[in-house]
Amino acid sequence: QDTSLPTIYAITPTYSRPEQIPELTRLSQTLMHVPALHWIICEDSNVTSDPLQEFLLQLQIPYTFLLTPMPFKIRNDPKISSKPKGVAARNAGMRWLSDHNKKGVFYFMDDDNSYDLRLFSEMRWTRKVSMWPVGLVTSLALSSPILKDGRLVGWYDGFIAGRKYPVDMAGFAVSIDFWRAAGEPMMPFKTSFEEDGFLKGLKISPSDIEFKANECTKIYVWHTRTSKSPKAKRVFKETMFEGTNIRRLVKNLIVEPLKKTNESESYIKEATNMFVVK
Repeated sequence: QDTSLPTIYAITPTYSRPEQIPELTRLSQTLMHVPALHWIICEDSNVTSDPLQEFLLQLQIPYTFLLTPMPFKIRNDPKISSKPKGVAARNAGMRWLSDHNKKGVFYFMDDDNSYDLRLFSEMRWTRKVSMWPVGLVTSLALSSPILKDGRLVGWYDGFIAGRKYPVDMAGFAVSIDFWRAAGEPMMPFKTSFEEDGFLKGLKISPSDIEFKANECTKIYVWHTRTSKSPKAKRVFKETMFEGTNIRRLVKNLIVEPLKKTNESESYIKEATNMFVVK
C-alpha cells in the first residue's frame, strides 16, 4: 500500500445470490489495480455463506468483512413493500470507519457496477463531497449534475421526485473528516431517498461539491447489472455424479431449495445425456 496517498474506503453491500461471487470476483480484479484502497464488504445475512468465505480467503487486497442483516422490523414490515436494500450495510461500514478513527475518503461501491480506474484516482482527493456522472441508470441511461460554465444548475436524472440531491449511489464520494465534522450522519431507511437523505444530513451547499470526471463530461461508472440467473437444479444429486468433480463444484452454487414439488423429482434422463463424450 502507498501510504503517501489518502486511503479510499469502498463500502460494498452484498447478498447471497447466484451472481454474487462472479460479480465480487470481477470487482476485486478491478480493485487490485487501485492503490491505497480498503474494501469493506458487508453481507445482508446473519451467517457467512461457504462461497463467500472461500472468496474472502483468496482475496488479495486489504478488506474488512461485516455481517449486516437488514433490521428485522424493516424486513418483516408488510407496510414496506419495497425494502431499502443496502442501507444497513452502508451504515455499518460508516460506523466501522468511525469506530476505528479512519481518515481518507469513503465511497458506496455496489457490487453490480463497472468502474473505470480513473474514478478512484479522482475521488481520492475529495475534500468534502465529490460528484460525477453515472451511466446506464434509470430510463435516461444517465444520472449527472448539470453544469453550465462550471456552475451547478440542475440534476439530470430519471427520478427527481422532489429530491434535493437526485443522484445515484455510485455518483459521489465523501471525505471522512468532513463527514465526521457534520456529525457522522447515517443513511435513512427510506427506499429511493437513501442518497438524498444522507447528503442532506451532511448539510452541504453547492459550493461544497467538487465536480469530477472532467467537469462531469466523462462517465467512469456504469450500472451494468448482471441478468438474474436461476438457482441450480438438483441434477447433481443423481448417483452417477458420485466421485466426480461436479459434487465438489456445486458447493459454489446457489441451489434451488427443496420443496414438495421437487424433493422426489428425478433428473436421471437429463443426467444420462450429460455422460457422453464424442
